Amino acid sequence: MHPNAAFRMDEDAARAFVAEEGFGMVFVSTPAGPAMLQVPVVAGTDGALRFHVARGNRVTPHLDGATALFVVQGPHAYIPPHWYAAGPDEVPTWNYLSVEVEGTVRALDRAGLRDQLDALTATFESEPGWSMDRMNPNKAEAMMHAILAFELVPTAWRGTAKLSQNKPAEVRARVTARLADHPLGRWMRTA
Repeated sequence: MHPNAAFRMDEDAARAFVAEEGFGMVFVSTPAGPAMLQVPVVAGTDGALRFHVARGNRVTPHLDGATALFVVQGPHAYIPPHWYAAGPDEVPTWNYLSVEVEGTVRALDRAGLRDQLDALTATFESEPGWSMDRMNPNKAEAMMHAILAFELVPTAWRGTAKLSQNKPAEVRARVTARLADHPLGRWMRTA
């Protein structure tokens, strides 16, 4: 994460960001070297991050008990120095939001898998009333057999919201205006 303390997210903000984004990358060591999975995630009421992966994924056998790093990358944008309008000594930079969560991965049982899928659907499904209960039970069972659920129990949260906080207010306002229609603009306006 960025070393400037002005850009640090507190843990509550990092948790909220992960919950809103709902998708990230799990990095873990395997006997064949480092590996990464891209996974949808929901936070449990206990703070653990629950996700599922394909049973046949080459990384799946190495997850249970592993120390892992979960990373959520949010909106980001290149900031050219002329946006600052602050003189010739400015340099370009990149503004971004990112959270990394370190922790231990634990396999969930079949009930945990169903809970994770139901929570994921309840959080992100846009069609009212859809649930796995509406599926053909045999089809739902076959699909659930093809995936496994895990949870990452966090030991550390590290978040960065690098949004030009190190610049004077008038410079930040100019950068924010340039990003008005960019996904990062919402974050710039509320930082």
